Amino acid sequence: MTKRPRKTTKPLLTDKELPLKSGKVRRRDPKQPGLPFDPMPERIAPCLAKLAPKPPQGDEWSYELKWDGYRLAVHIEPTGVRIITRGGHDWTHRFPGIEAAARGYMPSTMILDGEAVVLDEQGRSDFGRLQNSLGTSGRGPGKRPAGNAILYAFDLLYLDGHDLTKMDYAARRSLLEEVVPSGQEGGIRLSEEFDVDPDLLLQHACTHELEGIIAKNRDRSYRPGRNGDWLKIKCIQSDTFAIVGYEPSTAVPGAIASLLLAARYLDGWKYVGSVGTGFKHDEARRLKKQLDKLKTSIPVVQVPGKSLVMTGPSLLAEIDYRAWTHTGTLRHASFKGLREGEDWAEVYRVTDQ
Repeated sequence: MTKRPRKTTKPLLTDKELPLKSGKVRRRDPKQPGLPFDPMPERIAPCLAKLAPKPPQGDEWSYELKWDGYRLAVHIEPTGVRIITRGGHDWTHRFPGIEAAARGYMPSTMILDGEAVVLDEQGRSDFGRLQNSLGTSGRGPGKRPAGNAILYAFDLLYLDGHDLTKMDYAARRSLLEEVVPSGQEGGIRLSEEFDVDPDLLLQHACTHELEGIIAKNRDRSYRPGRNGDWLKIKCIQSDTFAIVGYEPSTAVPGAIASLLLAARYLDGWKYVGSVGTGFKHDEARRLKKQLDKLKTSIPVVQVPGKSLVMTGPSLLAEIDYRAWTHTGTLRHASFKGLREGEDWAEVYRVTDQ
């Protein structure tokens, strides 16, 4: 079997409205040969990476870093730019730097799939800094624009009148690299591929305190959902959970000691444990004030313990953790920040155990 040529190895880089609904992309009508283009869809539901314990091996896989931010689709149209979240919300106004960079691609029309991030001094994506920029890290619902956010583009779904979702990933990637050249700086950058052993890449990612890596099957078309075409291999697990209560602090007046967390389960919720690290005293006080407004006498889950304050599942938290215990709770959990109120699509769902 002839090995597919690969690129040179890249260095490791240290709502106002209801969500848009995804539908089938209308194809060209063969009875209308005068209509040469595929119309740009309002929204394409994203292809999601499935969690895997280790990287897959084989020439059919490509590898890149996993970015820690917000998944976005950037629609560049003749009438302007639209930036759509994974859940279908229009957040163009929240990412002015990315919008300005996208306007530089006009009059071309395209849909870029990527991740909005804020980088730290070492060039690593930092979810907490992104949340601070958006105004959502323990300070209530965020409405500020994240002018310092940039987009790492990793797929191209539509280009100049042509729907690319039926093409294999290798072909889409080739077109993406023509649109967003390697090494380009600014508000929109290319998420680089790495031609190295994936186990070594994962080891380097973890050593540099990155999220992990993504593996993509080069022979597959763009299919929405978690179907195994894309895999994520993490250094540390990180997911979104609903806050359903808290334990008051006995050491710091007016603060929380820990947050009680729940995941989606069937048609309701399931308790998955608590988190008591990752926030400072001032943030612990802000969280208590927010949660006190959400107190309920009818908890959505039953939680063992005394002196607990139960709340409605209105606030979402991004949580780092090492693993799951045999009882179905998070092991070594740490609070990263609050997520936006529109991020319900991100909430972790547990299956039958």
